[in-house]
Parts: sequence; structure tokens; C-alpha cells
Amino acid sequence: MRVAFLISGGGTTMSAIINACHTGRLMGVTPALVIANRECAGLQRARDLGMSPEDICIISPKDFPSAEHFGEAIIHECNKHRVEFIGQYGWLTKTPDNVIERFKNNIINQHPGPLDPGGYGDFGGFGMYGLRVHAARLYFVQKTGRDFWTEATTHRVTSRFDEGAIVGAMGLEILPDDTPESLQERLLPIEHELQIQMLADFKSGNVQDKKRDNPLITKEEKGILDWAKEQAIKDYPNG
Repeated sequence: MRVAFLISGGGTTMSAIINACHTGRLMGVTPALVIANRECAGLQRARDLGMSPEDICIISPKDFPSAEHFGEAIIHECNKHRVEFIGQYGWLTKTPDNVIERFKNNIINQHPGPLDPGGYGDFGGFGMYGLRVHAARLYFVQKTGRDFWTEATTHRVTSRFDEGAIVGAMGLEILPDDTPESLQERLLPIEHELQIQMLADFKSGNVQDKKRDNPLITKEEKGILDWAKEQAIKDYPNG
């Protein structure tokens, strides 16, 4: 299974996956292409891990007149590298619809917080990335006094941010002295483990969409969730 990595930042998840391929843990998974939407540290990480310069590129939406043209450039590179599967690992731009359609059922996104597509709300959506997600989760559980846990999540990519079906999640207890920074640090290895496992599951065909038994957020808590997310964006303007 030839995989393209879409990144925007440090590329730590990409690195963990490539290392898992190198050590033989991810049998039958080949890192084929790295696409960044901007200059970022993950590009150098990819080079240091042995990715060929021909297999690493920057494709910025700013360089194209439309989302469709942006998507065509991504598809062109993926076709050139015979990509079969796309993983979005810290990818901070909206994936064009033509890319999603081209890789339907074979494109996933990494998210550092609990999601609940179809519920009353969750910790995803526009502007919810990085430390903002961890801050919003902390603010919410502290305000409501319940569910002192968080999750690393994998979901299918759709035309709307973080609304695709969940295919994998791994949880972590929130500690009394946790900050957004400490929560991010403690969850990151779990995110890496989940993404490695998800690629193994897709390779073996062992993937099922998941639904929550109970809504993540109650209808009465929607106002608290909105406040928590707004406060997180104010506190972490750079994500």
C-alpha cells in the first residue's frame, strides 16, 4: 500500500510511521510521497529518514486560482508516485473535493481530540487544531466536571473539517494538573501509535466505522462547548 503523507508542521507522526515501515512493523506499507502545503520542519524530517528529494514536494493552495486546481496538482503528484492511500498528519489546509473523491475511502485524517460526527458537538471543526483542541477539551471538562479523558482520533476525510466517520480512537486520562501543553505532550505518542495501527488495519482491510453509544456533548452543554472552543482560540491564536 503506497502512502502519501500530507503535512503542515513538524511531521512527527509521519516520522513515526516511516520508522515503523523501516523496522518492518508496518509490513506492506510503503512511504511513497510527502506533500507539505508550506515550508515546514517535517520536510527535513522526511529527508533525514531517507525519503528521496523527488518524493518530497510543497504544494500550496496560494499558488493556484481555485481549490480544484490545487487538488489537481495533488492528484498529479499522487498519480506520478502511484499512491494508493493518503494520510493527513497535521495537514492544516482544506483538502479539495476532487482529491477526496479520487481517494474515496482511502484518505484519513489525524485529530488530537474527541469527535462525534452527527452528535451535538465535539472538539473538531474549523480552527480546531494543535493546542487549541487540548485547551478546549480541558476547559470543557473543568467547566462540566465530568469525563476527565481525551482521545486521539482517526476519521475519514470529507468536504467538511473533522466530520467524516471515525475509524479509530485511543483514549488518555486527563490529570488534575494537566495544561494544554502537557496534555499535547502526553497524547502525542498515543496519536503515533493509533496512526500506525490504522495503516496496518487499512492494509489488511480490517477497518470499521465507529459510532458512540452516547453523545459526546449533551444538548444542554452545547453553550459550554462553544465557549470552550472560542476561549481556546483566543488563548492560542497560533494554534
